[in-house]
Amino acid sequence: MREIRATTWTELNEHLYAGSFREEIGRDRSPYVFRGVTDARSSLTTTLFRLGGDYAQMEHHLLRNFRKYARRTAVEHDSPWNWLAVAQHHGLPTRLLDWTFSPLVAMHFATQDQSRFGVDGAIWAIDFVRAHTLLPDGLRELLEEEGSQVFTVEMLECAAASLEEFGELAPDDFLLFFEPPSLDDRIVNQFALFSVMSRPTGSLDAWLAEHPELCRRVVIPAGLKREVRDKLDQANVTERVLFPGLDGLARWLKRYYTPRDCYPPAALAEEADEERRRPEAEAMSGGEPQP
Repeated sequence: MREIRATTWTELNEHLYAGSFREEIGRDRSPYVFRGVTDARSSLTTTLFRLGGDYAQMEHHLLRNFRKYARRTAVEHDSPWNWLAVAQHHGLPTRLLDWTFSPLVAMHFATQDQSRFGVDGAIWAIDFVRAHTLLPDGLRELLEEEGSQVFTVEMLECAAASLEEFGELAPDDFLLFFEPPSLDDRIVNQFALFSVMSRPTGSLDAWLAEHPELCRRVVIPAGLKREVRDKLDQANVTERVLFPGLDGLARWLKRYYTPRDCYPPAALAEEADEERRRPEAEAMSGGEPQP
């Protein structure tokens, strides 16, 4: 995997939009998806993995009970893929990871937490088009039949009626990206999609280590974060837009009006290091690490 350290706002944009131009159509249509993290040391672990214990066995029980206790109108069509997408959207631990087609949205998530302005952030970029060329034959043929580059829940239903069937499509772990239904304005405004590994124990970090040519990680230095954050605010890429409703509005206003000197660099770095150590201690004691 290639790691790049951006030193300016201009460099950051250049690195994130690199490789977007497609000669065959003469347009900028990036084959990359993006995920922003506030701490560059963060790995690509799922919330299911962070649950700890025998998390792979817990997946079935989590989804079964979520489906049982949720409102019947929570999904338009009763399928495991719809339920999985809704569960992820509402915070249930799943094997999914959130991604976006938008570099600007990824920048937001890398700079949304002012308490972490003292540490480097990062944006992961994965070439999902090339990643999908490594899928099992049946899944690749399904994409070709649809003339699509990314899956929908309806397409996944055709390929596998359950998560267990999905894992049996190939002997080795594989990575797939799919777009969820437009459940609400949040998914639409975030230009969101999910990654899913073929098995709950599958590690995206390990998969990328085997395919480093498909990924790059752009580091946002701590000293650049505030400039990036302010320019995103000017571009209206804020919590108010990405999380429509009063909760998002309140989060935006709280962050926007927090005085700069409330988070001096030294205090930020110390606080970030303390937060980084806490999940390790919790994991050793069986607790759930923080994202």
